[in-house]
Amino acid sequence: MRANLRTFVLIAAATTLAVSGWAQGAPATTPPSAAPAASPAAPAANAAPMPEAYTYNPEGRRDPFVSLLSRGMESGAGPKAAGLAGIGTSELVLRGVIQSRGAYVAIVRAPDGRTFRAHANDRLADGVIRSVTAQEIVIMQEVNDPLSLVKQREVRKGLRTVEDGK
Repeated sequence: MRANLRTFVLIAAATTLAVSGWAQGAPATTPPSAAPAASPAAPAANAAPMPEAYTYNPEGRRDPFVSLLSRGMESGAGPKAAGLAGIGTSELVLRGVIQSRGAYVAIVRAPDGRTFRAHANDRLADGVIRSVTAQEIVIMQEVNDPLSLVKQREVRKGLRTVEDGK
């Protein structure tokens, strides 16, 4: 009985070693003469390979990072209006204010570098210029957020910012 148990244990151990060696795979051996010489510029053999850059392939699905609320209204999709009507409030930069015939006129710059004269009640892409004073312009910007309770907000663009005063 002991001989049978001893034989069974030896066979089980041999089978386990054979299976574990087969699962791990035999190490690749190269003859010493065929081994490439390690050059200092070559990366180390232990270094992890560089991952490939990820690209999103929609395959007919919508892009999950594009808002459903603004679908079809891409900023560059349609032609922009000419002049001030094509400039958004956030893109507008106040460059100066002049007084002409008793009223103030703002000199504003568009993102493309063009300069315009802006008067009170002139229309912008997303608002209306309410007033022009000697130091600033006041714009009533239309808020285009369906979750916001406020539909308009007042934006003031001054000649001098806080950083300029320091």
